[in-house]
Amino acid sequence: MVYLNFTDLSEEAQERLLYDSKEDVKHKYGKNIIKYASRHNVNLDQMLDEEALRNLYSYKYIFNI
Repeated sequence: MVYLNFTDLSEEAQERLLYDSKEDVKHKYGKNIIKYASRHNVNLDQMLDEEALRNLYSYKYIFNI
């Protein structure tokens, strides 16, 4: 679960969430993504960014107001 303050939806907070998600994706699927990117000649950083955005939707968020 990701705990956020309602007032903490700034650009820095969004970047932090995306960074955490990207690290989570690397940890879970890193080897598979690297293999896929090299086989299909896809930009690895772009693919990690896209997967990190998709991964954000799998989180459960709790907002403190």
